[in-house]
Amino acid sequence: MKLLKHLTSIAIISALSFSNASFADQKSTAEKDKKEVTSSWLLLSESELKAVEAYATDYKDYIYKVPTELTFVSETIKRVEKLGFKKLSENSILSPGSRFYDVNRDRTIVLMVIGKKDFVDGLRIVGSHIDSPRLELKGRPLYEKQKFGMFQTYVHGGIKSYQWVNIPLAMVGRVDKKDGTVVNISVGFDENDPILIVTDLAPHVDHDNRKRTSRDVIKKEELDVIIASKPGFEKSVKKLMVDFLAKQYDITVEDLVSAELALVPATKPRDVGFDRSMIAAYGQDDKASSIAAVKALTEQENPEYTAMAYLVDNEEVGNINNTGAGSSYLVDLISTLLYQKMGSKYNDYFLRKVLRNTKVISADVNPGVNPTWSSVWELGNAPRLGNGINLKLYGGGFNANSEYMAWTRNYLDNNKIKWQTSTYKGRASGGTIGSDLSDDNMEVIDFGVPILSIHSPYAVGSKVDLYSLYKAMSAFYRQK
Repeated sequence: MKLLKHLTSIAIISALSFSNASFADQKSTAEKDKKEVTSSWLLLSESELKAVEAYATDYKDYIYKVPTELTFVSETIKRVEKLGFKKLSENSILSPGSRFYDVNRDRTIVLMVIGKKDFVDGLRIVGSHIDSPRLELKGRPLYEKQKFGMFQTYVHGGIKSYQWVNIPLAMVGRVDKKDGTVVNISVGFDENDPILIVTDLAPHVDHDNRKRTSRDVIKKEELDVIIASKPGFEKSVKKLMVDFLAKQYDITVEDLVSAELALVPATKPRDVGFDRSMIAAYGQDDKASSIAAVKALTEQENPEYTAMAYLVDNEEVGNINNTGAGSSYLVDLISTLLYQKMGSKYNDYFLRKVLRNTKVISADVNPGVNPTWSSVWELGNAPRLGNGINLKLYGGGFNANSEYMAWTRNYLDNNKIKWQTSTYKGRASGGTIGSDLSDDNMEVIDFGVPILSIHSPYAVGSKVDLYSLYKAMSAFYRQK
């Protein structure tokens, strides 16, 4: 009995000693982790946490109003004009601190604050895109099938087509008539508006489709929307829709040939999680970057280098057309600014010098580590929500050069902006608009923030990452 008590006492003393040692180890580990913390959330002060929430509130309002490049440009003009930005003209005086915007065909916009240094010393440009994956109406979309009025669609950008069925869709865009008038259409966003919808097969009757692969569960040619179902006594549903377009919008079916009408999710942005740490919204690729660029640029008052936000169309389809990053628009604009400064002394040599000395952020979101399918990432180089912006290291010759990467790391660290790296698993690839800007000999780095469910109707981003992206861009504009 005494031996048992003795052994029990030894066990208790050993357990207490182990517990104290474990506590000491845990304390030491916690102190170490504080220095090497990965989550941006844990680095913020109370005032910064409030700033994150304030940014998120405005972000949700902004992104809901700008589902397409056309709406992004018009809404942004309204916002920046209130902040003293004026439309650039041939008579604009380009003095330090002057604030201008320029628009290319209603679908691309450049904001700029003139810096103290000469243009030939280079510019500071943040470039991102303002188009997002969506459905669009075909040129002759209206038809009737099984007594339903339908619109035929095709796809802008890469989507998983099955994600676009059974969700509320709004229609937004413009119709250009032969007489030069423009009819703007927006229906489905107001709670009192009707919505459009792509319907799916019920599980009771989909037996013949069950062997389809995931990308063909709904084929792209099956993404047609229902627009009506009520016939008249003497008119078909289709004829009633022709009459409706004429009465409601003063357009004919033929006018739809010269229209740009997009079908986008009508869902409002919402907070995600009990902790409200994330935002679900349509179009975060890449309006997350574009909204951050607008806020960062408009806060610049008298920068050393002329600061620009280049917000461009058609990235999702390959930077094509005269409103995409592959066009000469940006270089033409820089040439115009240089000419307005230099007058008769201007020549192409000085333009090329501006381009060579210009530093660029090519900003775009990219897939973040998904908790359900984490195996598709090489986790040592994968971006995680809440861990800050990601520097994209694509490999295969697509990376920014190492000295520009080091220059970027320096200002991010100096401004205490958390960053991580992003590399796709097992392959190299380039991204977004960066290569088009590199073609003009500008110094370009790709970075952005991780997002879940990219290219879906309702992608998810971290509030702290979105805020960090804006702060990173602001630091970039200020960097000397």
